[in-house]
Amino acid sequence: TRKESSAASDVYKRQEYTYKGEKYILNLIDTPGHVDFSYEVSRSIAACEGALLVVDASQGVQAQTISNLYMALEHDLEIIPVMNKCDMASAMPEEVEDEIIDLLGCKREDIIRASGKTGMGVEDILAAVIERVPHPVGDDQAPLQALIFDSVFNSFRGIIAYFKIENGVIRKGDKVKFFNTGKEYDADEIGVLKMDMMPRNELRTGDVGYIISGIKTSREVKVGDTITHIARPCEKAIAGFEEVKPMVFAGVYPIEAEDYENLRASLEKLQLNDASLTFQPESSLALGFGFRCGFLGLLHMEIVQERLDREFDMNVITTVPNVSYMVYDKQGHANEVHNPGGMPDPTLIDHIEEPYIDATVITATDYIGPIMTLCLGKRGELVRQNYVSGNRVEIHYRMPLGEIVIDFYDKLKSISKGYASFDYHQSGFRPSKLVKLDILLNGESVDALSTLTHVDNAYDLGKRMCEKLKELIPRQQFDIAIQAAIGAKIIARETIKAVRKDVTAKCYGGDISRKRKLLEKQKKGLFGAKGKTEGSDEISRSTVVQPAVYRENSRISLFVTLMAGVAAGAAAFWFLAVPAIKQGIYREANQQIVKYSESLVSQGAELSKAQGEAKESGDVAEEITQQLDAEQKKSTSYQALLNAYAAYTQNE
Repeated sequence: TRKESSAASDVYKRQEYTYKGEKYILNLIDTPGHVDFSYEVSRSIAACEGALLVVDASQGVQAQTISNLYMALEHDLEIIPVMNKCDMASAMPEEVEDEIIDLLGCKREDIIRASGKTGMGVEDILAAVIERVPHPVGDDQAPLQALIFDSVFNSFRGIIAYFKIENGVIRKGDKVKFFNTGKEYDADEIGVLKMDMMPRNELRTGDVGYIISGIKTSREVKVGDTITHIARPCEKAIAGFEEVKPMVFAGVYPIEAEDYENLRASLEKLQLNDASLTFQPESSLALGFGFRCGFLGLLHMEIVQERLDREFDMNVITTVPNVSYMVYDKQGHANEVHNPGGMPDPTLIDHIEEPYIDATVITATDYIGPIMTLCLGKRGELVRQNYVSGNRVEIHYRMPLGEIVIDFYDKLKSISKGYASFDYHQSGFRPSKLVKLDILLNGESVDALSTLTHVDNAYDLGKRMCEKLKELIPRQQFDIAIQAAIGAKIIARETIKAVRKDVTAKCYGGDISRKRKLLEKQKKGLFGAKGKTEGSDEISRSTVVQPAVYRENSRISLFVTLMAGVAAGAAAFWFLAVPAIKQGIYREANQQIVKYSESLVSQGAELSKAQGEAKESGDVAEEITQQLDAEQKKSTSYQALLNAYAAYTQNE
């Protein structure tokens, strides 16, 4: 006889297993456990008849375990409790069994002790799946209904969708339709997945398999959608389908401006097998052109960043992550804002709503106090708390999503020494007193550092940001004013003093007017309009970009400074280098310099020839010609120039 069952334990595999002389087919799905992918987990669970509740024997029940367990119970799945890692020296089998019994209300003998390392309990788990999990039910004669629970992208064959047939039969070559998207396709290939894809001509009710239809983009295949026939469609889709919406937003910018198109191509390729990633172009005064990306959560954002680095070798800058806000104007119209820069004028805003979450923290009783302090500091509201076991407590909080997207999880793990677990679900939007906090450098706003925050936290956040920027920004030859502002009101300020040479050190006496004269001379050199403007632009970008980006600019600046310090041969060198640098032909200028210097060695009339060429050239201003005449008289040898330039090139 042939029986089938599915267990949710998104990796899918079909396995044949013989038990008591009968052949069984097991369709096993390994789902992600992280909260960012809870919708995908719910669709995988909907495709199953049973679930293995795997609990670590050394750590006990975690918050995400409880979350996924409740989801499985809502779908009326048969739960098989399994305690893993029982071979470890730190395992606490009796205590963990008590937690599972309190959670499920099962019997102690129903809990299977197992170890993936030694293989202990594997046969018992397979036997329990066959005996406890019911086989799928459905009608072969009914119209086709197949639930899509996952999809992958193949560069040769397009999107491959994984599905479970609830009712009906699908055959190779059938014309099918995806219910919610309305797209129609041909079933070019159908089959089942063992260690590799195994094509089949027909799949019936209860089968789990794949379909290849030449679909080019993952946006056309949505997890939770229903596959049906065009000729004989089903009346309604399988319940539970939702459009996945991003929860966290961040700006992604290339470090090098010329990599903008490469970044766009990389994100488009990522989107082929990750439909939940969204992006749209945006620009920043400090960072240039980039993209505003939407992610399911912080883990999803880290995965995308890591894949950009590993798969596409893209070095990117990611701005501070934030969430979406609903901004209501005076007329009552709602506008969804993902970026602080997109906030309308404060005079037009009636109120702002921010997303809230229902958070669950499971921890040892020793850390209740510090964790409550952390949650209250993030504007959390205590809902309830209950004890899971003797020394473990489950705490429920309602708090803003924007408060946990930056450092909440890291602080939670630090406070609890890594033992606390955290899970959350979005619970809707609530009105809040939010303000836009801007960071100003020398009076100019740096949009990449702007953020939306609660009015009660604005002062402390602005003060901390100013102090941190004061540590990070290097000192310049002018004062740098770092200010935090809400609208036109400055709420915090730090000043980076200018790098100053002690020009009065040589004045050991005499009238005060001598010192004042030197200080005034220094002041004019430090606070010129040109230097201050250029410095502000450089610092605004250096707050978020690595200084290595400006290696080429600093190289040219050092080069010009070196040329100004030499005499004699500098006349010829300066005459040839300045036009080339102005045209941006740096390498060509170097070749001309070396070539001309060698000719000067052989001829022995260096300075006179250089001066003559300088006077004859129409491109050289009269002032430079006069300067060349003055430098010629002071010259002794151009060899010092060549030695200095050689040492500079070697260091670079």
